[in-house]
Amino acid sequence: MASSIQHHPHDQQFSLQQDGHSAELAYSLPAPGIIDFTHTFVDEGLRGKGLAQELARTALAYARDQHLKVRTSCRFVAGYVQRHPEYQPLLDQAAKAPSAGR
Repeated sequence: MASSIQHHPHDQQFSLQQDGHSAELAYSLPAPGIIDFTHTFVDEGLRGKGLAQELARTALAYARDQHLKVRTSCRFVAGYVQRHPEYQPLLDQAAKAPSAGR
């Protein structure tokens, strides 16, 4: 499914269309060398098919390929990175909140 994901740099999003429905992962570029994944949305007709995970995987691969540090304002992407430690080295250390006893 990853092959159907399109990157739209001018719109700052990764998206896909399937069966008349859409899914997207939006981002911003708040500083040089930083990408902030801000929002993930999957139409109801596509939910439960793992498409949000595919979007996150594709977007994080893009960040890695472009040597960008990642911020995860989007709760879904933050949770995805937490569950997949291979992506944690991409995180922008300056943006990490101090852990309170964790």
